[in-house]
Amino acid sequence: MPDAIVTERPRPGVLLIRLDRPDALNAMNARLVESLHEVLAEVRHDSETRAIVLTGNGRAFCAGIDLRGYGEPPGAREGEGRAQAGMRVQQHIASLMEAFRGARPPVIAAVNGAAAGGGMALALMADVRIMSDTASMHASFINRGQSSCDIGVSWLLPRMIGFARAAEIMLTGRPVDAAECERVGIVSRSVPSEQIVDEAIGIAENVARNSPFGVWMTKEVMWSNRVSARRWTWRTGRRSWRR
Repeated sequence: MPDAIVTERPRPGVLLIRLDRPDALNAMNARLVESLHEVLAEVRHDSETRAIVLTGNGRAFCAGIDLRGYGEPPGAREGEGRAQAGMRVQQHIASLMEAFRGARPPVIAAVNGAAAGGGMALALMADVRIMSDTASMHASFINRGQSSCDIGVSWLLPRMIGFARAAEIMLTGRPVDAAECERVGIVSRSVPSEQIVDEAIGIAENVARNSPFGVWMTKEVMWSNRVSARRWTWRTGRRSWRR
């Protein structure tokens, strides 16, 4: 199958990744997900790549999992049961979280259009998000009788914007436009659609000017703190810290 992403290096130290299934609104199939795994593995410890920009070709960022068929992820076996095959697909997609997290260069998501379901999750995995003023995000699978907890959304979104706001977005499945995404903190800014990639490349250039070690350590510590942050709990009638 042809690659489902295209890459270029628009500036020194900056890698631009474009999801390249525009006719399918960049929906995720096995090839697209595996292509992302491959390119993120290539730059995981690459000090020459200082920052990554991720966007979509066409009018969408990513429409989520391709409902017309995902294809076979690596390691698929003939005759495998439906449950096992489904779990293999889930693991293939979910492990993108660790691929994004483990890459030393920060990932800037330039959400150029709709980011729905797993596409919203893909944007949330990035270290920085900016958004076209005409784009929207949708925790959409709940509208199809399934869970809105695609690929870590239920873990990431409440930590970004708080439980109450995240619950309302995930339980209704309503679209969240760019203005609201900026207001509640899902993205750091919204920009005119024609400027979205240039704006993201500008952020990537600012990152790339800094020490690779300093950027790596900053990303590492920020994500580690998000994962292991202490929280208040109530125990035996008094407050205590617990990891």
